[in-house]
Amino acid sequence: MRAVHLLALGAGLVASAPVLANEDVLKHTANPAEQVLQTVDYGNTRYSKLDQINAGNVKQLQVAWTFSTGVLRGHEGSPLVVGNMMYVHTPFPNIVYALDLDKDGVIVWKYEPKQDPSVIPVMCCDTVNRGLAYADGAIILHQADTTVVSLDAKSGKVNWSVVNGDPKKGETNTATVLPVKDKIVVGVSGGEFGVRCHVTAYDSKTGKKVWRGYSVGPDEELLVDPEQTTSLGKPVGKDSSIKTWEGDQWKTGGGCTWGWFSYDPKLDLMYYGSGNPSTWNPKQRPGDNKWSMTIWARNPDTGMAKWVYQMTPHDEWDYDGINEMILTDQKVDGKERALLTHFDRNGFGYTLDRGTGELLVAEKFDPVVNWASKVDMDKGSKNYGRPLVQAKYSTEQNGEDTNSKGICPAALGTKDQQPAAYSPKTGLFYVPTNHVCMDYEPFRVSYTPGQPYVGATLAMYPAPGSHGGMGNFIAWDGVKGQIKWSNPEQFSVWSGALATAGDVVFYGTLEGYLKAVDSKTGKELYKFKTPSGIIGNVMTYQHKGKQYVGILSGVGGWAGIGLAAGLTDPNAGLGAVGGYAALSNYTNLGGQLTVFSLPN
Repeated sequence: MRAVHLLALGAGLVASAPVLANEDVLKHTANPAEQVLQTVDYGNTRYSKLDQINAGNVKQLQVAWTFSTGVLRGHEGSPLVVGNMMYVHTPFPNIVYALDLDKDGVIVWKYEPKQDPSVIPVMCCDTVNRGLAYADGAIILHQADTTVVSLDAKSGKVNWSVVNGDPKKGETNTATVLPVKDKIVVGVSGGEFGVRCHVTAYDSKTGKKVWRGYSVGPDEELLVDPEQTTSLGKPVGKDSSIKTWEGDQWKTGGGCTWGWFSYDPKLDLMYYGSGNPSTWNPKQRPGDNKWSMTIWARNPDTGMAKWVYQMTPHDEWDYDGINEMILTDQKVDGKERALLTHFDRNGFGYTLDRGTGELLVAEKFDPVVNWASKVDMDKGSKNYGRPLVQAKYSTEQNGEDTNSKGICPAALGTKDQQPAAYSPKTGLFYVPTNHVCMDYEPFRVSYTPGQPYVGATLAMYPAPGSHGGMGNFIAWDGVKGQIKWSNPEQFSVWSGALATAGDVVFYGTLEGYLKAVDSKTGKELYKFKTPSGIIGNVMTYQHKGKQYVGILSGVGGWAGIGLAAGLTDPNAGLGAVGGYAALSNYTNLGGQLTVFSLPN
């Protein structure tokens, strides 16, 4: 199958479409020596054209240099490299370091925001931050307290800052941003606090708010057109969100936007997912709860939604839909199609036409997924595009104060935010996964602004009757909806993958290993134990003609919250502490960047 990587953008596209994207971002993403976006490119493929390190020599990798961030807790995301400078971020308090690669990583400048520590207990699942973005000579940081900051890349001076939300209401941030055209697009966290969530575009030069689109609520606030915005090819209709909530429940409806953004310059559409509805007790919010748990395609200039697709209507398990949307061009039934592939928390891997939102594939990417038998793909069915829920695992049908057991996957999903990668050389997606199930007991909860609004008790554990571990690293055919190979792991793979032109795929493990595997077979080619568990995303760059691979280690995130926050109650961390209790036997807290290269 021939696969073309649409968005590894070269000079030709920059020249032919100067008004359709941020030209500076296009220029830098076309240079594989650099990395200016967490997603590597606008298409979120996390693919590098560098091939100096390849399947034949990767076993010779050795540590080139290291850098301590000075911060513990979970280190997600990755550094950026622009020219001879590397930019490293940390978890709360979200320090930014500018390191000179010409001078062995000497610190050129350091930005340390002064944030109120009261934001820490409002952050759902550790104090992580998924990283910086670069555009037009500026480094963009979205802080935990929702302050968006533009920093001069050379000096660290603040160009502008703007507050996107209110932590006192439960609004926080863990995500990176999308620089597109003359705008910076950002999301918000807080679904576990009853926040009504949104995406917002700010002017990249001034920080002035341009538009805001909510996930739930009235049409004009969602930025949807009842007749022009479609779902599965049909207009969404008037009040498409409000009609699926009871009374004013949409005002505390969740649908948060703490995941990844991608962008297609050709179609001029940006893509992202919305998260769980509030509360986690489905009995308290009858209806489909649109448009939580939804893939969104929006125009970045106006924010208007072109199409939406809700993956998990009336969510009963906290299966956020925020995971990345990977944009590729591949052949489907012999015809080249512009595709969007999404690995959802609910355990289904989706492939859609990214221009129209047509659903092409919806298959389980972990065989143990049992909460739904399948997604109905019959276009003539009233349930078209909906998952067919298994009554045994329905927390709604089983009722409040009833412990529904053996639900797969657990709330943290078959994959959480840790991003997959795509190789145009193989036409395969490389997916870090969680092989975890749960018991789930919903209970009635009342809403108080700024207080947790969860309403469920969870217990997590490895999928029964399987390999005994809590994770797999898999290769996935997004057109056929099939696993090509799968490597079992002892713990969930909470690190973002990186595919390279050297036929190597990299990822990290919660025990702290950086691993390299063959992109075609999955054979392990190299591993190295870093000082702490890895929940960061592998990156690569080239400096003075030499390729390097970098990874942040520092255990934490939802899976590692017990270690990161010193929690011991098995039900703490929304059920993760008990499930990952054994992790403390394998790693400890840290905060370090490790950079690898081949020997001279």
